[in-house]
Amino acid sequence: MAAAGPASRRGGAGRAEAQERSAGRSRPADSTRPGSSRPGTMDCYTANWNPLGEEAFYRKFELYTMEWNLKEDLRDCLVAAAPYGGPIALLKNNARKEKSPSARPVLEIYSASGLLLASIPWKSGQLVQLGWTASEDLLCIQEDGTVLIYNLFCEFKRHFSMGNEVLQNHVLEAKVFHTEYGTGVAILTGAHRFSLTTNIDDLKLRRMPEVPGLQKPPSCWAVLSQDRVTIVLLAVGQDLYLLDNTSCSVVTPPGMSPSAGAYLQMAVSFNYRCLALFTDTGYIWMGLATLKEKLCEFNSSIRSPPKQMVWCMRPRSRQRAVVVAWDRQMMVAGNSTECIQFVLDEDSYLVPELDGVRILSRTSHEFLHEIPEASQEIFKIASMAPGALLLEAQKEYEKESQKADEYLREIKDQKLLPEAVSQCIEAAGYEHEPDTQKSLLRAASFGKCFIDKFPPESFVRMCQDLRVLNAIRDYQIGIPLTFTQYKRLTIEVLLDRLVLRRLYPLAIRICEYLRLSEIQGVSRILAHWACYKVQQKDKSDEEVAHAINQKLGDTPGISYSEIAARAYDCGRTELAIKLLEYEPRSGEQVPLLLKMKRSKLALSKAIESGDTDLVYTVVLHLKNELNRGTFFMTLQNQPVALSLYRQFCKHQERETLKDLYNQDDNHQELGNFHVHSSYSEKRIEGRVGALQNAVDEYYKAKNEFAAKATEDQIKLLRLQRHLQEDFDKPYLDLSLHDTVSNLILDGHHKRAEQLYRDFKIPDKRYWWLKISALANRGDWEEMEKFSKSKKSPIGYLPFVEISVKHHNRYEAKKYAPRVTPEQRVKAFVLVGDLDQAADAAIEHKNETEMNFVLSKCTASTDTAVVEKLNRARAQLLKK
Repeated sequence: MAAAGPASRRGGAGRAEAQERSAGRSRPADSTRPGSSRPGTMDCYTANWNPLGEEAFYRKFELYTMEWNLKEDLRDCLVAAAPYGGPIALLKNNARKEKSPSARPVLEIYSASGLLLASIPWKSGQLVQLGWTASEDLLCIQEDGTVLIYNLFCEFKRHFSMGNEVLQNHVLEAKVFHTEYGTGVAILTGAHRFSLTTNIDDLKLRRMPEVPGLQKPPSCWAVLSQDRVTIVLLAVGQDLYLLDNTSCSVVTPPGMSPSAGAYLQMAVSFNYRCLALFTDTGYIWMGLATLKEKLCEFNSSIRSPPKQMVWCMRPRSRQRAVVVAWDRQMMVAGNSTECIQFVLDEDSYLVPELDGVRILSRTSHEFLHEIPEASQEIFKIASMAPGALLLEAQKEYEKESQKADEYLREIKDQKLLPEAVSQCIEAAGYEHEPDTQKSLLRAASFGKCFIDKFPPESFVRMCQDLRVLNAIRDYQIGIPLTFTQYKRLTIEVLLDRLVLRRLYPLAIRICEYLRLSEIQGVSRILAHWACYKVQQKDKSDEEVAHAINQKLGDTPGISYSEIAARAYDCGRTELAIKLLEYEPRSGEQVPLLLKMKRSKLALSKAIESGDTDLVYTVVLHLKNELNRGTFFMTLQNQPVALSLYRQFCKHQERETLKDLYNQDDNHQELGNFHVHSSYSEKRIEGRVGALQNAVDEYYKAKNEFAAKATEDQIKLLRLQRHLQEDFDKPYLDLSLHDTVSNLILDGHHKRAEQLYRDFKIPDKRYWWLKISALANRGDWEEMEKFSKSKKSPIGYLPFVEISVKHHNRYEAKKYAPRVTPEQRVKAFVLVGDLDQAADAAIEHKNETEMNFVLSKCTASTDTAVVEKLNRARAQLLKK
């Protein structure tokens, strides 16, 4: 079957052997074992079922035989086991006071199967508590309030402090808890005050309110989460106190027996929704963590304080139960008048899980949980559930017995075959032993054959999930996830946890088997592998870079820059540079090269990329990193970068631009620079000075035209200043033409003539300027006088046009007869004298001109002109 993965070498022994070992370590006392109406293997299967009430059964089975060879009892060690089948941390010799090296505390981390992952001698301060984060980092909480964080392999990551008050008063007790905000730490100090942080990755310390009159440590306390607010519940004798952000209040659990006694132990459920309280009379109260509703109660009649009390619940189950452990006894109590009791042959440690409790001892690792409904339906006494009948039908079919047909008909008659198949598929997920998984999946496969169009997805998915689960439960891997935990954790997180354990081949096999996308699966895992590979010091940079490239190639989603960054962080700069050669994205290469202070290489890469923004980034980084001379010399060797930097300086750093031109002896650009700079000068002397500098540079550049033009500008500026002083009107910054026009407009004709001569303005341009200005001024008399002063270099048609433009046809008619013959028709048309225009066109014998005049005539008013033109055209055509 597809679900059959590798059986765990240690935890995958036969069921009979497992039960014998289990009975030897923690034996059920005074509990009834249900049998089965079906003979054979099912008898053995239900042998370890223990009833609690009428509806619920609990079973305890072995996950692994632990071979960690512990010499100490667990009670003598600090123990912390991560949920979801996570690793186990032990601190040995923590309480010993001897100074000899052999007695120094040792921190060890094991897999759930007892394989040593890492160990280090503990050389830091006195440890009070160990705990695991949601991402499987180990928190080591010291007496002075310092929290040290290690990874799975005892490699130090970072540390933080819980504040000065904790440092001064020391830590009495500590708890690690989990909320929607992340992993938190709560501290009880020697001053009997509580401090906590709800997220160690975003450290915000909160000091909880003081409990009035508290002179000794509370007998027990727990961290609760209500309405997204983290609070502390503590017990002092028979009183319960609730500490929130601002106040301390006394609370009484609903339905608590008045004679319950003093509180000794409390437990919060895995999902933080339920709370259990144990008192010195042996009374157990179970209710909601809001303390607003009681769920059930139980009187254990055991007055001694328990070592541990944890919840044992299954999601979506109505059953509520807690597991209470003493030195040699363990009890499961819930909403029933009876309980399940186990005798413990050795010191044990309880680890609460989402759907049960893991039980650790020196020699075994077991799991206690409530039997899910699907399993109960199939396996419980005299069950006639469709799933139970289908399982029997399949077994009889294998025996070639006709009973198979009888069982199958019974299910089909009730139309429950789809339900039977679904029950078998679901129950297979809850089984730890591959043989039982196979048996149930065979039954489901058998039943599917008799159903039309049964959707195969659930069956296929379960086979895939069980193959993955069986692989990770293997003794060498040691992650005993249940199906429920696996679904809550998700495959992505499971892959992350395999990567954390450096189990890269298994993670890749799972990705390929489940056909996950490369970016989500294989690529991500290979990237993690490469980041781990660069930390190995026993191989040369060339070997490591080649091995990584051979393995990764051009796999989608791989970022060589991230791998190179890890290599650089490990002190292997040359390896990082070699890895960056494989990075196709320059935008990823360049920032890391800058970080590694390989700026010139970064500049070359940026230029190769063609990304100007990237080049600017490197150039500005170089500018801040190098002295001015070295910076300029570096740019000289990179023309593209130099050109871009000049563009930048033109807009941002004008003075630097001047230095660049000076270094290059670029006199032409220096001249342009001084001209541009002159416009930012407010005083005329400064402007003239800047322009004079430009003249000098232009002469050095042998650009006489630019030099002369700049000299003329200096001359014009000085003249404009005098004009401004003489006439008290703004002339500065006007062009030469505008200056002349303004002088004529203001009637200063002699000054305008002076500028005309001084600056050698061409005659045609000057005449145009003057007649335009005079027309704008309306000085028609001066304009007529000017037209007669000498022969016009621009002719007289402009006089006509400008007069007409200013709606003065009277003046325009004065100049029309003086217009040259070629332009006379146009002039007469402009002034509206169509008769003379017709005569001129006829005189010229020009058909085009005749047509032009005709186009301007109207039939009603210009009949004579039209006839005259038509006769002339007719005569012209005869010839």
